[in-house]
Amino acid sequence: MSGQWNSIVAVWVLAVVGATLTGAFARAGETLAGVGLTLAGCTLITLCLQLATGRKEGYVIRVTASIVGAVIVLSTATVVFAAVGLA
Repeated sequence: MSGQWNSIVAVWVLAVVGATLTGAFARAGETLAGVGLTLAGCTLITLCLQLATGRKEGYVIRVTASIVGAVIVLSTATVVFAAVGLA
């Protein structure tokens, strides 16, 4: 299961990196578009990584954990962006 957790956590890290880059480089008012693009990228990477594992047992749970974790990270980033005035 540790290899499967690695692919889940990798997507969460990608969400953190995407949120950080969005906060650093997006203009005020464009951060929500950056967050949306980051979530889309996380979703695509999730599907690719989970298909690459070659295991069908627990596929839905792994995909759900990856995407829900990315949504939590990006939701938190959106709240921070709104508090700072970037949103």
